[in-house]
Order: sequence, then C-alpha cells, then structure tokens
Amino acid sequence: MKTLHTILTLVLFACGGGGSPSDSDEFLSDALSMPREPTVALDGFASAEQCGLCHEAHYREWSTSGHAYAMSDPVFRAFVAVRQEHYGGKQDMFCLQCHSPIGTRGGEIVPGFDFAELQPITLEGVTCESCHKVASLARPYNSGHVLEPGGPMRGTIAEPAVSAAHESSVRADVKRLLAGAARVDIATVATSVRAGDVVDLLVTVENNISGHNFPTGSTFNRQAWIEVVVRDGDDRIVFATGTLDASGEPRGSSRAGPGEGEILRLGSILVDARGEPVLFPWRATEHVSNALGPLGERVFRLRVPTTRAARGPLSAEARVLFRAFSPTALRALGLDEYVTRLEIHEVSRDRTSVELRPP
Repeated sequence: MKTLHTILTLVLFACGGGGSPSDSDEFLSDALSMPREPTVALDGFASAEQCGLCHEAHYREWSTSGHAYAMSDPVFRAFVAVRQEHYGGKQDMFCLQCHSPIGTRGGEIVPGFDFAELQPITLEGVTCESCHKVASLARPYNSGHVLEPGGPMRGTIAEPAVSAAHESSVRADVKRLLAGAARVDIATVATSVRAGDVVDLLVTVENNISGHNFPTGSTFNRQAWIEVVVRDGDDRIVFATGTLDASGEPRGSSRAGPGEGEILRLGSILVDARGEPVLFPWRATEHVSNALGPLGERVFRLRVPTTRAARGPLSAEARVLFRAFSPTALRALGLDEYVTRLEIHEVSRDRTSVELRPP
C-alpha cells in the first residue's frame, strides 16, 4: 500500500478563484484551459499504459508519481466535493484545468461532474501526453500551455538514456530534497547553570534553498515545525515543544514560562475577514506567512526551567519536521482513515548540552 505522502503529492488546496458562491451566476471558463466547448478529442491521446509498452521504466516512474494520482487522490476529491457544494458546480473546471488538462479541454469536466463517470484518459490526470504533447506556452500560469494531440512527442532530451536524475520513487525524491532544504542549530547561552535556574536555548533555522521559501508550495496546507526536547541526566523529559498530542498535532510546552509555550512553526495560514483561520482557500481574505525566505534564517529563543531536573547534564535536541497535511485538515474532509498514514519527514537535527551546578 502506497504512503499517503506519495498519494497526495500534487494535491493543490489552492484551487481558489476567489469570491463567494453568490459572486456570479456565470460558469467559470477560459478559452484555452477551461473551454465551454471541447477543443481537443479525448481519443486523440494515448494512455500512459500504451506508452509503457515501450517505455517501461518511465511508466513505472509515472505510475508512482503525484502526476498519476492527480485525479484519484482522496484529499483532492474531497476538496472538489466541498467546492462543488459551495459554488453549485459553477467553478468545477478551475482546479481540474491542471489536475486533468486533457479531460478539461476534452469536454469531460462539466459543472457538477462525477468522478465515477469520467473516461480513463481523464482519470489518468497528468498523463504522459499531457506534457509531451505541449506545443507552446501561452501564459506562465493556470494551465497556460497549448496542447497539440496530433503533433510529435516533445521532450528536452535529444537522446534519452537511463539517468540518476530520474528516480523511480516520488517518496525517495521527496526525502532527498527535504534532507538538504533546511538546517537547524541549537545552542545554549551559557555552558552551565545552577540547578533551579532557567536555561536559555537559541534555536536557529536556516533555509538552504536559494530559489524558494521553506516550506514552499501551498504552505497553508503544509506543516513545518521545530521540535525541541530537553532531558536530564536520568533521561527524563524536563521540557518539550513540538511533540505530538493525542490528535497527532504538534503542541507547545506546558512547562514553559508565560508566553513561551508556543509551537515553533514555519509556514502560513489562511484567515477570513474576522481574522479567524480557515481551511478552504476560497473563504479566505488574507494569507499570513512566516515561511523562511530563500537562504534566510530565523532564531527562536526558549527559556527552559530546570526545577524538574533530577541531575545534570541536560541534553537538548532540536529537529525540523515536515509533513504534507495536518491531521485536522484530513478529519475536516472526512478522511480520518488517512491520518495514520501521514508521513513526518525529519529535515534536520542538532544537539547540545549544558551542565547543572549545585544551587
């Protein structure tokens, strides 16, 4: 059974469009990517399975990729169902113009469409010829490419060959990319403190990516946070923040001082006109972000009480953690069964220690 992270790689919660269901009685359309009438024939495209008869390795790569799951991903389907209800089907093509460009331009994605009634080529999502039959680019956003079903297969490699640059597992690729995305450093202000006093910890997180924020993409869906755990000489936890609570969400420390128990988060949230967090992008009026900019860094200061420590030395460990979605979001979509399959990726880890002197 594939991991949830593999299944959900290309889910775009940012299927926006803005406004409210009552803003317009018109169906959302675009002559290029969301046409009112079909501009291509569905039977003009070969299936990925057909391509795989000759390109076996490439087919295997595609079949475990986010592209292959663009239309079968249960979280995406749940969001489409909510959006259909909110807009009465009038904006159904907006998200689908990217998740199934062939199906959308081929006339399959009509207002109020049902996934169960779609043709196989539509359900393949971003299939081989969705990319390799692109003739030109009309605009650099919102599925702005021109499809030419009768044209030649196009690619960037003149003589394709097996290459280490093309891994066969999306999960492995995600782990490889995340492993170098950010770095955490944890240090103490003093090398020793008296028992009963407070230890000052400095946690520095650096974004190693020169062209993207960390986290990047739909950051209001992603979860990136810093977990800090401090143990005494008997290996007992005396302080922790960012560990998981019973619902699977990261929690702040109940042992911190006033105002110091907040979770060390990186990312963003969507809020409505009242400033309340919202899950669905089309209900948001503002996007509030504290993601790290390219090559940027942020320093968090933690004050850790030592009254619970039996003896020293104290060891402190910091980890940068990432996952694609929160358990809360999945439960809100009625996808409770996927919560236990969410993967948490460790991006970076660092340790330090401090001696305890007699009081």
